[in-house]
Amino acid sequence: MDEAPYLRIAAEIRRRIEAGELAPGERAPSTRAVVREFGVAMATATKALQVLQQERVVHVRPGVGTVVGPPRAVRRQDRAAHAAVPERPVLDLNRDEVVRMGIAIADAEGLAALSMRRIAAELGVSTMALYRYVGGKDALVLQMVDTAMAEFPLPAEPPANWRDGIAVAARLQWAAYRRHLWLASAVSLGRPQLVPNLLPHTDAVLRAVSGFGVDKSNALYAAISVFAFVRGVALAMETEAYAEQDTGLTADEWADRLGDQLAALISAGNLTAFRELLADDFEFDYDLDRLFEFGLDLVLDGLEKTLTRLR
Repeated sequence: MDEAPYLRIAAEIRRRIEAGELAPGERAPSTRAVVREFGVAMATATKALQVLQQERVVHVRPGVGTVVGPPRAVRRQDRAAHAAVPERPVLDLNRDEVVRMGIAIADAEGLAALSMRRIAAELGVSTMALYRYVGGKDALVLQMVDTAMAEFPLPAEPPANWRDGIAVAARLQWAAYRRHLWLASAVSLGRPQLVPNLLPHTDAVLRAVSGFGVDKSNALYAAISVFAFVRGVALAMETEAYAEQDTGLTADEWADRLGDQLAALISAGNLTAFRELLADDFEFDYDLDRLFEFGLDLVLDGLEKTLTRLR
């Protein structure tokens, strides 16, 4: 019987490590790098890396990604010696450690790589041991969102100006999404989640628009619109980060490669505004931070006009 694809991939990465092609502490291939190299689905790539993590051949290092070698807490001279080490006592575990490990994995490889089994392997406990601390995976993700948002608290004294009040909340959310690229896809627009450290952000926008005297529905639509704008741009940030990882090209480099094809499409379609835009060797610097600030000004200007009209 043929060996499963994920096992063949794990064996190949293990071979590279044993041959010294990947040194201890060096970044191991990410799930997306495995997808690109071996032409497999994301689920297959994730399973391959999980095999290596369970064997302690690689591990997730917070702020770095998946690296070669076992975690420091269980580092041994060789794999055989590690096999004799008893599982970590469950009483030594706590909820915060589980959540932080979940965040570390998601930061390094995205939510697709997150599983209770993966976290258990990284922490050196059984999978079932995690449930007493964080419940299931859905409950864990909410706790991860809450912990991530707690890193960006609102000021104790809100700004006096309504515009500044909304801008502060929006920029803090943007900073959270920038630090944790998975965060935007973990929060919902239409199905509110019980996230204690995210609710104050909505409350801040509601307080800011209260001075316009609009009805409750319009006030809530205003808060949702701000949230939707920030989250929407943040989702593009996550997509761009993965695209750069997959292709090795920044957005500007990617656009440069398509320059001739774009020019041909513009000419064939008689797209005069585009033709004028690209005249004189115009170069556009695609900067998501600048896009966020530009869009935030548009949102605030629009809110002021609309809420004034609706009061």
